[in-house]
Amino acid sequence: MSPGDFDNPLAEHVWRTKYCFREGRQVHDRTLPDTWRRVAQALAEVEPRDREAWQQRFYDILEDFRFLPGGRILAGAGTGRRVTLFNCFVMGPLEDSMHSIFERLKEGALTMQEGGGVGYDFSTLRPRGSEAHATGRIASGPVAFMHIWDAACAAILSTGARRGAMMASLRCDHPDIIDFIEAKRDGRALRHFNLSVQVSDAFMQAVERNEEWPLLFPAHALGLPEDEQCLLRDWPGEGEVACRVLRRVPARELWQRIMRGAYDYAEPGVLFVDRINRDNNLWYREHITTSNPCGEIPLPPYGACNLGSINLIRFVHKPFSAAASVDHAAIARTVEVAVRLLDNVIDVSHFPLPAQAQAAQQARRLGLGMTGLADALIMLGLHYAQAEARQQAASIMQTICHTAYRTSIALAQEKGSFPGFEPEPYLQGPFVAALPQDIREAIAAHGIRNSHLTAIAPAGTISLLAGNVSSGIEPVFDWRFERRLLDRDGNYRVFAAEDYAHALWRRECGDAALSPAFVTAQQIEPLAHLQMQAALQPLVDSAISKTVNVPADYPFEGFEDLYRQAHRLGLKGCTTFRPNPVTGEILSHAAGTSNRPCCDIEREAD
Repeated sequence: MSPGDFDNPLAEHVWRTKYCFREGRQVHDRTLPDTWRRVAQALAEVEPRDREAWQQRFYDILEDFRFLPGGRILAGAGTGRRVTLFNCFVMGPLEDSMHSIFERLKEGALTMQEGGGVGYDFSTLRPRGSEAHATGRIASGPVAFMHIWDAACAAILSTGARRGAMMASLRCDHPDIIDFIEAKRDGRALRHFNLSVQVSDAFMQAVERNEEWPLLFPAHALGLPEDEQCLLRDWPGEGEVACRVLRRVPARELWQRIMRGAYDYAEPGVLFVDRINRDNNLWYREHITTSNPCGEIPLPPYGACNLGSINLIRFVHKPFSAAASVDHAAIARTVEVAVRLLDNVIDVSHFPLPAQAQAAQQARRLGLGMTGLADALIMLGLHYAQAEARQQAASIMQTICHTAYRTSIALAQEKGSFPGFEPEPYLQGPFVAALPQDIREAIAAHGIRNSHLTAIAPAGTISLLAGNVSSGIEPVFDWRFERRLLDRDGNYRVFAAEDYAHALWRRECGDAALSPAFVTAQQIEPLAHLQMQAALQPLVDSAISKTVNVPADYPFEGFEDLYRQAHRLGLKGCTTFRPNPVTGEILSHAAGTSNRPCCDIEREAD
């Protein structure tokens, strides 16, 4: 696709409905290059010097789709609107009081109204049926309040044609965990939520050992004394407290309930919270219990992150030939500019809440990743499930990661480190400790501008804008299919879609039979999906949004083992999708799929 023109109506529709700046009948972005110029100019305004030069550099990486910033940046930068340029937020802690609950509901509504997706940890709400010692009233439980959030989200139409999305998580030892697991068995319930169970290492050990698992809650919150029925637990917002054990269940039985929910209706996913916190670069100052809606950004309360993706198909030379290669030097040059662009977003963006602005400024988190991986592998002649494909993907991610860290160090020398930077504990974090020695020495000497640099987002909508390249690190869904997208008036339109690599093959190779590298998500073994995620996680300091596609006839025992494998492989979470009567399919070969998941094309994190 040429930089200024659209060669397919789907990409043009995405631009016009989501990213083209207009006010009523006045159209400011008459062409796609107008959008690039608007964004580049807005983000260069905070540069203390050489603004015109940086504006041109920003424009250059945008105009040929080498770099795809998150959709909130494209939609909002330079418009003067009170909208956030951040895609991802985690909301403040839910205190177990009506005042706090509805204050957090208001904060979430304001955030979604401005275009941000939000994550919540509902673990701090008392279990259903427990008595409030202050009022004597019986608690409704976390799931009941989630329905209130879901109704509020349904009423909010976010910026452009993008609807709000939410993540709800719950501890695996919360007394209402089974209610939470079963909450979306009804396909009509909680359609604006993704659900994830916070799975601890202790729980996984209890599953392996076939032990009893305690379900508990802080004794003081239940108005109960601390006694021999209590266990000490680290509780969100409180630290280590005495928790009353309300009942015990077989760990394997609870695990099977989680797995059966994921198998039968694609939820809940799991967040391996101990791994998330152990590998967190800011382990010394924050505790994380949930994530943004698509799972690639685990965040502390009020945490925020802005996203961007390197579009890999722009860096493959001589595609489909024996001499096909990836230009790592060009990727590095693009990353250097992209990191600066994303860092500037923090200073340009409006934030729905002051607490979000403070959290963003304290950490200056970035989420730079990749998109178009599957198409790039096809262009290189590599089958997605091959070990060589994983090695190639990891090599590319290493270039992105290490270049991003070196660029952030240089930015710290120029503009200062992020305020929450403490050299000694920062360098002790497992991810930073595994970086090359020269990067660690440079951090010690000069500091670093951003606490986190990398994440891999779904990148679905921006990948459509770039010519329907494969999304994030997902395999290609199909070579041709139909997309049903919201128009600006709230109605749906259906578009024929063709995968980028497939269209390029037809242009360059005509009617020649597709090479063996052309493989779709349904043709790849589930374990190979997981192995690709595992190959990249050591090079990603946040997390990875990845759906493991599972055939409908896949045996439950093998399905359950995928999650155990994910834990053993050191992943921070696992999400699977198996076609089922409740949710249907992720995408449809024909338009009109019903019961769409929360983070579908209209409501995902870009």
